[in-house]
Amino acid sequence: MSAAIGRVGEVGRPPPPPGTVTLMGVRLDALTVEGAAERVCASLGARVGGWVITPNLDILRRLVRDQEFADLCAPATMRLADGMPLVWAARLRGTPLPGRAAGSDLIWPLCRRAAREGRSVFLLGGNPGTAEAAAARLRGECPGLPIAGTECPPLGFEHDLRYVEDLLDRVAAARPDIVLVALGSPKQERLISRLRERLPGAWLLGIGVTFSFVTGEIRRAPAWMRRIGLEWVHRLAQEPGRLARRYLVDGVPFAARLLAWAVGQRLWWGRAGARGPDVPVGTGTPPHCGSESGEKC
Repeated sequence: MSAAIGRVGEVGRPPPPPGTVTLMGVRLDALTVEGAAERVCASLGARVGGWVITPNLDILRRLVRDQEFADLCAPATMRLADGMPLVWAARLRGTPLPGRAAGSDLIWPLCRRAAREGRSVFLLGGNPGTAEAAAARLRGECPGLPIAGTECPPLGFEHDLRYVEDLLDRVAAARPDIVLVALGSPKQERLISRLRERLPGAWLLGIGVTFSFVTGEIRRAPAWMRRIGLEWVHRLAQEPGRLARRYLVDGVPFAARLLAWAVGQRLWWGRAGARGPDVPVGTGTPPHCGSESGEKC
């Protein structure tokens, strides 16, 4: 029996849920990357699986505006704020998060804990060869990490039903404890929703471009840029053709709307006589919220 089971207690009893913050109707777990890694491994010790999504500004926008995508992601068991605008909005609303919890940061404490506890990891996605290269680096940085398998599906794989079924069978046959899915959104969420049926006891994480960060194929922004919320500028400079619309056309206006919404929430609760930052999250939203556009709050 693993040490993780002993820490959690009775097998089958997951750790208590973390606190949550709600932004425009989307629940986020108030966890750091270290806290998220601990929760994943503690749940594995209790033989309880789950699904992690890491909403950045683009994913939050689609969760708010795209009902089909919101329904697809509804079963996710952990939602981490991968984006400084979400952290700023939570702070402005008076319900602060402990900080940004990006999937590209989570991979390191999660794999270190997995190595210590003997939890196997499957790396799925990325550009050709990226999953294998990321696995090699993770083994070097996290000695003893069991790699259950790697695969980089070819471009357009989602349209080949036979390949998808075979892929699902191969991942399930490897019986990993953790599956890191780096396919971008919404491909990774669609695949994870199907994998969960075959791996109910595993944790599956959608982590976007993380394998390319791990291997150095894409350079991450310096730490100071990440701290002040300018990582998107660094990404845009490296991939302007792919990211210009997401960041400039869709992202900037939605970020302004999100921050304005957060200020409006704070002011409304103040007028209503609420206790500001101490108002429990999820107790309700202003009656005017979204009434004109029909957008979820």
